[in-house]
Amino acid sequence: MCMLIHTVLVGEMKNWCRGEGLQEDHALMVIVPETTEITAIEEALGAIKVLGRVRVRGRMFSAKLGGMMVLCESKEKINADSVPPEVHPGEGQEAWPIVIISERAVTDDDFSVKVTSLLQAEGKTVEDVQALFPGQSPAPSSTEAILRAVGDLLDKAAKPAAESGSYRRLRIFSGTLPTPAGEESFDHWSEQANLMVAESDCPEKEKRRRIMESVKGPAMEILKAVRLSDPDVSPELCIEALESAFGTAESGDDLYFSFRLMQQQSGEKLSDFLRRLERSLTKVVQRGGLPASQMDRARVEQLLRGAVTSDLMLIRLRLRERKTSPPNFLELLPQRLAKLSEEISGEDTATTLSVQGVV
Repeated sequence: MCMLIHTVLVGEMKNWCRGEGLQEDHALMVIVPETTEITAIEEALGAIKVLGRVRVRGRMFSAKLGGMMVLCESKEKINADSVPPEVHPGEGQEAWPIVIISERAVTDDDFSVKVTSLLQAEGKTVEDVQALFPGQSPAPSSTEAILRAVGDLLDKAAKPAAESGSYRRLRIFSGTLPTPAGEESFDHWSEQANLMVAESDCPEKEKRRRIMESVKGPAMEILKAVRLSDPDVSPELCIEALESAFGTAESGDDLYFSFRLMQQQSGEKLSDFLRRLERSLTKVVQRGGLPASQMDRARVEQLLRGAVTSDLMLIRLRLRERKTSPPNFLELLPQRLAKLSEEISGEDTATTLSVQGVV
């Protein structure tokens, strides 16, 4: 691995650590083949005694590196002088490069080596770099011009990866019960996966890859079987396959019946009850128990029926009077509830009190 690529990976690793809440002096990254299991990674790195116990905290595929970048956390504080540059997973297998965050200062000689390595790796020459600036003739000694040219070259090399769009990686889901620490339950994972599929504008292949890199164990085995029968399976069908294995077995009608029985618990805030209603209602619609066009009406009706400890708030909001034109979920959020309550209260206090005996 050339020094410039190593430097770029260190930069990505710092951002990754920040996103995962990892201490940099306990973090390391290893580059492994795409099909490598998490247990194999943890066992290989655990053999390096100075690291202590090692746990995988995240995975991300890199097309440029042709493998999976795996972020790990070590029990022991990492000493750059003691950690080897690579680890050998087993006899007959290629070594896995290890990347750590070192505080060693970068010298001018290091920079020269990195620029040279980059040009060699990309099959470019100094003339190619200068050709990026037609009509300009920067002096060979101009550090600013060289930096600008190298930056532009890096941008061009990384363009395919950037076009896929940045995204927050899905948390790990394995399907193991009880849910292990650091993993998501299926309900939480599927919410994020469905949101990613619906909102991301990246290609179907990239969405499928994001789903694949977020699963392991039994969940991974199911998706491997699905892809074996159809290598180009859609991300929606991947989620549907996991839903059939790990999701609730209730039908849309059953879920709708359960939704209609929901009640605000003693001591539960109205806003918390509203969010609980929304999660249940979303599952009902996903399972075909209710058309999406009727969500607003069903939400308000159940809020009125189930919010037994919040009568005064509901009276002030006059939700019963608005059932023919119900507010959506956004309008029922706590901030909107308070604002709407104040507006209605200021309009006509007498009307508010007269309705109190009806609710």
